[in-house]
Amino acid sequence: MCGIIGYTGGTGTVDRLIEGLHALEYRGYDSAGVAIVDECGNINVVKASGRLKNIEERLRNRIDLRTSGCGIGHTRWATHGAPTDINSHPHGTPSLQLVHNGIIENYLPLRQRLIDLGYTFESETDTDVAAKLLDYHYRSTGSHMTAIRRTICEIIGSYALGIIFSDAPSRIYAVKKDSPLIVGCGNGENYIASDITAILRYTNKYYQLDSYEIDVIEKEQIVITDLDGNPKSKQPHCANWDIQAAERGGYPHFMIKEIHEEPDALKKTLNPRIKNGIPDFSVDQSKDEILRSVARIHIVACGTAMHAGLYGKSLFESLAGIPAAVEIASEFRYNNPIIGAGDLVVIISQSGETADSLAALRLAKQKGAYTLAIVNVIGSSIAREADHVIFTWAGPEIAVASTKAYTVQAALIALLAIKTNRISARQNRYK
Repeated sequence: MCGIIGYTGGTGTVDRLIEGLHALEYRGYDSAGVAIVDECGNINVVKASGRLKNIEERLRNRIDLRTSGCGIGHTRWATHGAPTDINSHPHGTPSLQLVHNGIIENYLPLRQRLIDLGYTFESETDTDVAAKLLDYHYRSTGSHMTAIRRTICEIIGSYALGIIFSDAPSRIYAVKKDSPLIVGCGNGENYIASDITAILRYTNKYYQLDSYEIDVIEKEQIVITDLDGNPKSKQPHCANWDIQAAERGGYPHFMIKEIHEEPDALKKTLNPRIKNGIPDFSVDQSKDEILRSVARIHIVACGTAMHAGLYGKSLFESLAGIPAAVEIASEFRYNNPIIGAGDLVVIISQSGETADSLAALRLAKQKGAYTLAIVNVIGSSIAREADHVIFTWAGPEIAVASTKAYTVQAALIALLAIKTNRISARQNRYK
């Protein structure tokens, strides 16, 4: 997944962006770049393929950018076009630059339309098409917000966009559909980021963007609007992690650190949910009648979380006598699943933002099934949209190879199966 960071505030933009990009390295990347607005309103773009040290080297002597107060940065995982300097993000024109996480599915017809309008393309990316389309609408209307609205109404796919304009040198626009993006709330400075780990050094307060919401971020204020420009009122979330939790803490790498954190993560997850030796989910305001009357269980997840689901399938069937199936989230909606009222769909996701799992959850709700999310991140999209959510409280997991996240997912689903065993009407018929 690509990583996005943005900052508006005082000086030190370069350092803030580079620190944020380092915090996002765990997402994987093949190139990186930044766009920084200088005091004269010029947008300076610096990007390079390869490791972050390459872009750091190119920025080392850019003294002119050290006093700038606004910019966006990106780590790219190539989808359209090779991992080269020119395909790296940001993309744009002299008037604007943007960074993007996601895939724009209709970029080819949009690209041809823009070529017919006289635009040329330096890169092979779908993001370059989004940037030029935004430029076209901005030139046509003269309005940032109108241009953004018209652009996102035309593009099909998933996206999280961070946008800067040359004539608004201290402002960042943020908009998303399905891909993760947050707005961090600082003191005289504000941020956008793909996740909270990128900005924890400076703030643990953030807004979780909703799809088709447009946020306007300046150093002293954050304005949240819907797609029609109407103001929205939201309460910020507060991450319960500190910066030490998101750093290596003396360990040589994150994976070994997170292995050592497994016992504590298990205690945090299980202890509040066991009373007198019996599973008790009252801390989660669980509804026992759902488990008591469930006819079938569908566990949907990706990657490591799917393997926790396989463990859960075995336990639900052996302990509670309830038929259970495990499906990879990316295949779930294409298999026309036979689900409905009386079925329980369990969505497992560490981040709570896994796009395929979110799509599966929405389909399950459309078909009338009850949805239960097992996630780690409070305020994440899956946590907010599920009928019920159980948090794993494992803290941040930075390493790509999952350790503590899998352990707590497996432990939590085992506890859920034991609880179901105790209250399930179906299990009582087997006794």
